[in-house]
Amino acid sequence: MSKAEVFRALHRNRLLGDPLVLPGPWDAVSARVCEEAGFPALATPSAGMAAALGHEDGSTPADEMFAAVARVCGAVDIPVSADVESGYGLAPKELVERLLEAGAVGCNLEDSENGTLKDPHRHADWLAEVRYAAGDQLFVNARVDTFSYGDGDPERAIERAALYVAAGADCVYPIGAPVDVLPLLRSGIQGPLNVFGRLDGEGPSPTELGALGATRVTFGPGLQRRAARQLREIADSLRQ
Repeated sequence: MSKAEVFRALHRNRLLGDPLVLPGPWDAVSARVCEEAGFPALATPSAGMAAALGHEDGSTPADEMFAAVARVCGAVDIPVSADVESGYGLAPKELVERLLEAGAVGCNLEDSENGTLKDPHRHADWLAEVRYAAGDQLFVNARVDTFSYGDGDPERAIERAALYVAAGADCVYPIGAPVDVLPLLRSGIQGPLNVFGRLDGEGPSPTELGALGATRVTFGPGLQRRAARQLREIADSLRQ
């Protein structure tokens, strides 16, 4: 079984309260740490990778991002999905080729750009082209940004999700969705549901998110930011 097949299988038949938990490494070392901790797969965060590369979120050059993804993929034996934002303006075929060359078996693709929601029908057409170019070699996680840049209406998120699933998306990620609307999203969205998890103790645990409908839980740049805070504390202690 290929890594892509393994990754796809990890999303199937998840029991309620038992979501797939994917930590977000930002470099080779953090990826190895997560693999050694026993996680079956990883999901790189674009914001965490940007920070590690010295860029602001959303401003990482495509070449640098793909090179960073390749280092993560090359450092571990488990499947890796890559957040490649809104695709860096690449044609679907080239985007797929570069992801596969980097060693990724999945990708996050946003339906917004520079803080503005894309037309959902045009975005669905673009996702369909990505799906066609990738075949079954990539697990496509379609991010829905209505809670970040839209009016936050769950019905709008469900409508966009339906278009993206029909276009071939394997999973839908309504990032920033309030916890209390997760059961509604779960009932209205076909297929796996990706939910954002928090590492600050302020939100539900992955198990609790799973009980609310999450198929998988990712953390964006949360792990990288928490590690940076801990490193800062250690660095401050060296000056005492």
